[in-house]
Amino acid sequence: MYEPYPAPGPAPEPQRIQPPRSVLNAVRLMYAGAALEVLAVIIAMLTRDSLRSAIMARHPAYSAVQLHHAEAGRAVPLVIGGLIAIALWLWMAWANGRGRNWARILSAVFFGISTLDLLVSFFVARAAASTVLGVVIWLVGLGAIVLMFSRESGPFYLQQPLRG
Repeated sequence: MYEPYPAPGPAPEPQRIQPPRSVLNAVRLMYAGAALEVLAVIIAMLTRDSLRSAIMARHPAYSAVQLHHAEAGRAVPLVIGGLIAIALWLWMAWANGRGRNWARILSAVFFGISTLDLLVSFFVARAAASTVLGVVIWLVGLGAIVLMFSRESGPFYLQQPLRG
């Protein structure tokens, strides 16, 4: 039986499948989600008076000190959470654009957490603009998830990643 010797030199590199349109659109939506989160952080800082009014409407007996603590206790986590969300949107856009299957799965987990956060937000004092923007951000996430898990996207995520 005859087997030729391998050709000298480096082995040819495997070709990467280019991201399909569905993945490119999902990545664009993730960048849009990050931009909307920036807007949400700005709105959270600018609508503190509206937040104060919402807290007073729910708790009219609060003293000035209690109101201040409730306002800070709600505004600070909104800003910190928004900054974390911006970083996660950007990280997931980067990783999904490179076809990392773990990133697609992790994006779905983050979307599940976002869904729970949105549901909880309907029961806490929050400025109306923040609530509306929260729904818009959730819809952007839903669109990205649908696109990433579409039939067109599957082969891109199932290819073997290149080393290096």
